[in-house]
Amino acid sequence: MEKAVVTVLGVDRVGIIADTSAVMKKCNINILDISQTIVQDMFTMMMIVDLTNGNRPFDNVKEELDKVALDLGVQIKIQHMDIFQSMHRI
Repeated sequence: MEKAVVTVLGVDRVGIIADTSAVMKKCNINILDISQTIVQDMFTMMMIVDLTNGNRPFDNVKEELDKVALDLGVQIKIQHMDIFQSMHRI
């Protein structure tokens, strides 16, 4: 299974989860786990996703998420799980 971590950070507004999830659907990426919270007006979300059956290359998924981030005025990052875990072991 090829997993990735998607993180979202920004001022809360309508549509953040919906629009981010729509990219996952469009790219045939399964959301395995999702956690989100709002602290005052700041929205944070982390998704663990399965890229195994995705229909787009990783860079195209990143580009799609970048477009959504720009439209919503938030930051969206996607990293392969192994890179994410390596960065946080140090």
